[in-house]
Amino acid sequence: MHDIPKALEKLATFQRLRRVVMQSPDLTVAVSGGVDSLTLATIAGRLNGQVTVAHALSPAVPSEATQRVRDMARTENWKLKTLNAREFDDPNYIKNPHNRCYFCKSNLYVRIRLECHGDLAAGTNLDDLGEYRPGLIAAKENNVLHPFVEAKIDKSELRNFAQLLGLSDIATLPAQPCLASRVETGIAISADDLALIHKIEIAAATMMDADDIRCRLTPNGLRLDTSSKPSEAALQAVKTLCEMAGKPFIGHAAYSRGSAFIMPISS
Repeated sequence: MHDIPKALEKLATFQRLRRVVMQSPDLTVAVSGGVDSLTLATIAGRLNGQVTVAHALSPAVPSEATQRVRDMARTENWKLKTLNAREFDDPNYIKNPHNRCYFCKSNLYVRIRLECHGDLAAGTNLDDLGEYRPGLIAAKENNVLHPFVEAKIDKSELRNFAQLLGLSDIATLPAQPCLASRVETGIAISADDLALIHKIEIAAATMMDADDIRCRLTPNGLRLDTSSKPSEAALQAVKTLCEMAGKPFIGHAAYSRGSAFIMPISS
């Protein structure tokens, strides 16, 4: 069993988190494959001896995120529960309204509750509270705990935790919201579209050096958004993939977080 490093034990923020986590000896952590939930699961598992990790298998979840969860489950001795949240059976999710995440998380948490026992926690941190996150409403309705929030820990601090835990690859993971976040609000979510989006992002990533790469699906076609200028070869590769899928490619734009998300105009 892995231990908690002494350097981490000395931090007051970690001691706050320890007190919160130890209140739930039978804990399930909903893990997406990102730094927040993976760090929380690691800490909970090392403090409690074992933790149950619930991970959704979905067209909206990149395969590399699922593999990351599987690898860490073996390394950290987690009890891994993979499940189908069945959000694609929910017409409210498929319609992709501005609060799509509410329907996604509602389906996920209900499914986890059916298959896992004890308390349920998510990797929400303080920084998340300053953003529009309808999934937090679903969390509240399903009594999901937020240990990082209770312990007053933000994104930079939890990344520091991951480094001290020896999870250097996890600590530096860029933000990777679900693939459905690439689809502009109001465009129906399709598993085939998400697979194409993922394929394009992987192809672009192999041909350029950029911290952020997103393939956005807009009413006019697919667009490649990146934090640095892509090469002509990368753009041609993306265009070819779009043509093969029968989708128009509308070019490149500078990466802007959440640019596929459109809030309705208040009346």
